[in-house]
Amino acid sequence: QRLDGRQCYDYRNVRISFGTEYGCCIVELGETRVLAQVSCELVPPKLNRPTEGILFVNLELSPMAAPGLEPGRQSDLLVKLNRQIERCLRNSRCIDTESLCVVAGEKVWQIRLDMHLLNHDGNIIDAASIAGIVALCHFRRPDVSVQGEEVTVYTPEERDPVPLSIHHMPICVSFAFFQQGTYLLVDPSEREERVMDGLLVIAMNKHQEICTIDSSGGIVLVKDQVLRCSKITAVKVAEITELIQKALENDQKVRKEGGKFGFAESIPNQKITAFKMESAAVDTNNVEEQAEEIITKADPPSEVFANPILHTPGTAQIGEGIENSWGDLEESEREEAAEEEGEGDATAFECQKMETEDPSMMKETKTDEPIVLSDSEEEEVVILEPQELPKKTRAQTTLKQGSTSKKAFTKRRKKKRAA
Repeated sequence: QRLDGRQCYDYRNVRISFGTEYGCCIVELGETRVLAQVSCELVPPKLNRPTEGILFVNLELSPMAAPGLEPGRQSDLLVKLNRQIERCLRNSRCIDTESLCVVAGEKVWQIRLDMHLLNHDGNIIDAASIAGIVALCHFRRPDVSVQGEEVTVYTPEERDPVPLSIHHMPICVSFAFFQQGTYLLVDPSEREERVMDGLLVIAMNKHQEICTIDSSGGIVLVKDQVLRCSKITAVKVAEITELIQKALENDQKVRKEGGKFGFAESIPNQKITAFKMESAAVDTNNVEEQAEEIITKADPPSEVFANPILHTPGTAQIGEGIENSWGDLEESEREEAAEEEGEGDATAFECQKMETEDPSMMKETKTDEPIVLSDSEEEEVVILEPQELPKKTRAQTTLKQGSTSKKAFTKRRKKKRAA
């Protein structure tokens, strides 16, 4: 028994959805999702093969799929997956590259297959191989005509795009081995890949022709184990190939009939963001009569209070006479309010007591100390300037200074006469 409830030879559900353009698809293998996009351009051919087109395959891993994946870094896992997909699709000659030739030695079609891993839940190679072959089967290249040395590329409006010539559909099936090959699992998940001892990947088409075999890990497989895995692969490949053909036929049928297609239409309707409200017709005949009937049958309006109702200090109610509990204080709030009132009474009593005992002290504090107003949240400080000196004292000081200066002048004259 496996963690997700599958048996040893069970394959996870495969779901295929196509985009609005040709050559774009998403393949879901359980929770593993791969996005594939095919594009093409006219390029010069290779020197050693002047009459053959070029097929370029690229797989990208990003942290969006799993936290352990690093962006822009050629990890060992990424190099290994790209090599396996190239051997599965390009080396197996699944596409007729000679049909991609436009002018021998001058211009050929370069088909580029880009795949991105959207979510990683194990068995990336199987999901990528399915997504790659589905995108290639779904892709349509522009039609081309050659007149002398002139090459004309037609738009989809001028001529219908041309599908690629595909001989067969190779699909990879992975097997995980545990305890040196004692236990065998088909389509391992991400948790099972962490603890497996070895991995065997077999690429096969529905004609039971083996395209590639890749074994990794520290295990040694016996011939009977490889034959057993190849028989299981033949069954799984036949089922997946039939599923791919049905998906392609359904998409082509919808496009011809003019129905809705694309990723947005493939979202299940059970999701909240996919709900739609159909427009309903509104009958506007006899609107006034119906409104009068509704008003007459309705209950009379409740009593309206013109003046506000004060439930508790700081709250009021205006409008219809519906009871409101906003102003009701809880027990804890009532206790706090009572304590604040008691503290305020005590401080007021102390102030009165100070005034009766020593009025002179109160006067001094009023004149010398600053007055602090604490009514608002931001406290304002008012500082009183010191009083000016009376004019009498200033006159007295001037007279004293004048008398002292006269005395000093008379003393100096007496000394000069004596000399």
